[in-house]
Amino acid sequence: MSTAPPALELRREARRQRLLDAALNLFVEHGFHDSSVDDVVAAARTSKSAFYEQFESKEDCCRVLLEQEGGALISSVRVAAAAGSDHRQRTRLGIGAFVRTCVQQGKAARLLLVESVGLSESIEAVRHGLHGQFAEMVEAEVRHAQTSGDQGLLGVDPALYGRVVVGAVNEATGWFLERERGDPEPLIEGLCRILAP
Repeated sequence: MSTAPPALELRREARRQRLLDAALNLFVEHGFHDSSVDDVVAAARTSKSAFYEQFESKEDCCRVLLEQEGGALISSVRVAAAAGSDHRQRTRLGIGAFVRTCVQQGKAARLLLVESVGLSESIEAVRHGLHGQFAEMVEAEVRHAQTSGDQGLLGVDPALYGRVVVGAVNEATGWFLERERGDPEPLIEGLCRILAP
């Protein structure tokens, strides 16, 4: 626990958030490799020492961004899916929340779905962990459907199905973000028609 006065802690947290915001903008606009720590601190209007008080490296900063933004995305999907009355509706609501949140938070979604792919082992570990959490949500819905006697999902491997849904939704959403900024509803409807009929 920090012994710094509350005002100092608030300033540190504000500086940390400025650094994260600047890094997110730069990583998405210029790419991770073409953005330096010097670029991040200049955009955040702070010092290099302030950066290294918060993060071990540029990669660590990216990892923190993924954890923060990915955690918020998971939370929005969980909240939306919880409103469903059955497994199909929960899956459809979860897919809709994922796509809509990614479109609304375009830069964070581009970092998660496009810019961070293959950057390093530690970044991939965070990405795979986030994908795993999403897949586990779908897997739980499949297991529920199977115990409820849903004929369409009997004999389906829940873990495999969860990974298929996550892979398809991630790929389709990344594709959508790369090519247009239009209405995401047709994409959501198409994904739901295929993955949660």
